[in-house]
Amino acid sequence: MNPVLALMITNLIWGAAAPIFKLALQNIPLFTLAFFRFFFASLFMFPLGWKYWQPITLKQFFSIFLLALFAITVNIGFYFLALPKTVSINAPIIGSAQPIFLYLLSIFILKEKPHKRVLWGIIISFLGVMTIVLSPLFLDGGMTLLSKEKAMEGNLLLIIATLGSVMGVLMLKKMVKTVNHFQITSISFIFGALTFFPLMLPELNTWSLSQLDYRGLIGIIFGAFFSSTIAYSLFNYGISKINAQEVGIFSYIDPIIAVLLAIPLLHEYPTPFFYIGSIFVFGGILIAEGRIHYHPLHLLKRINKTKY
Repeated sequence: MNPVLALMITNLIWGAAAPIFKLALQNIPLFTLAFFRFFFASLFMFPLGWKYWQPITLKQFFSIFLLALFAITVNIGFYFLALPKTVSINAPIIGSAQPIFLYLLSIFILKEKPHKRVLWGIIISFLGVMTIVLSPLFLDGGMTLLSKEKAMEGNLLLIIATLGSVMGVLMLKKMVKTVNHFQITSISFIFGALTFFPLMLPELNTWSLSQLDYRGLIGIIFGAFFSSTIAYSLFNYGISKINAQEVGIFSYIDPIIAVLLAIPLLHEYPTPFFYIGSIFVFGGILIAEGRIHYHPLHLLKRINKTKY
């Protein structure tokens, strides 16, 4: 499969994730959902992981564990903690700042060649993120001071989740040079499930599977099969073929899908602050990275001419 197409499909799935998981969390506790998601995903991935299994060193094994810690435990843990506190459509916009973090860290960690106009782009994108993070302070709509603080907390948790994702991408970019991406994904899912297991146990004191309804079931199925098995496999494949700096551009797709689903599922509607913040975030990314010529469709045409 073309790596750009793989990343576009991945972000279509992940764009739908925030409203679907927020709906699921109305029925199932967050760490329980996270555990079931990656437990079943590890079962789905096992055949592929086994097929491409190769001996790995203790150092590589530990590196995959760290990758899973950032990309799954930190990213998904804080993401699920954030969703009940804030509107789901904020998640993909704040996550769209990932290219800025990727841009900076890929220069320092992966030694990729830097581009010009970074500073202004970073400042503009940061202003966009902060517009959305702080927007609860300026919104009324019957929100109490407590609910405003809760919404801000949720937005800040989304930033932590994004940083976890960024660290995971950078570590993955190094790992796929020596270890097959299916093997990495399979092991990461097992590690992810194991880290969520002890966090799930206290939740089972007040919740049981008998309380599971269609919302939680949709969250588990979507999370395990689509958002984990399919999306992570395509993502890991895509990142093994293109530069880390180019991975973040596909997050442009996420907010569109999130808004389209959040309106009918959760009755969440974009606010003026959402639109203003989005313009600043994407405008800053384009300025910082000069990415107008790196639009996914343009990149797809370019990579189609290249054999891997």
